[in-house]
Amino acid sequence: MSDRIVIRDMVFYGYHGVFEAEREMGQRFEVDVELHLDLRSVAQADDIDEAINYVDVYTAVKDIVEEQSFRLIESLAEAIAQQLLTAYDVKAVVVRVRKPHAPIGGVLGTVEVEIKREPADHATTVQEWLGEYGE
Repeated sequence: MSDRIVIRDMVFYGYHGVFEAEREMGQRFEVDVELHLDLRSVAQADDIDEAINYVDVYTAVKDIVEEQSFRLIESLAEAIAQQLLTAYDVKAVVVRVRKPHAPIGGVLGTVEVEIKREPADHATTVQEWLGEYGE
C-alpha cells in the first residue's frame, strides 16, 4: 500500500539532549510524521469525521516534544511513534526528528533520526514505554 498522510516540518521547542545544558535551556526540534493506511474509504466518503484529524496528530506530537524530556532524539522519535500507533489504526508510522543545533563542534545542517514502526512493534502501553525511557 502506498497511501499515507504526511505532516512535515513541525517545529517545537523542547528540552532534549545528552548534555544537561540542553535539557535546561532547550532548543528547536523539527518533526515529520507519516501515517501509512488505506485512504480509499475516507476518500470515497469525503467525510471529515471518517478521516484522521491533522490537528490531533500535530497536538499529539507537540505534547510529547514539549512536555517530555529525553537524552536521545531516537527516544523522542520512539515516543512519538508509540503514541501515534496507540491513537490511530495505521499499517505503519514513520517519524523523523531533526535537531538543527546539535552540539557537535562542527559545521552541519542538521542531525536527523528516522524510524519506522508497525503495530507489531507497538509497546504494551505508551505510558509503560515513557515510564521506562522518558524523564
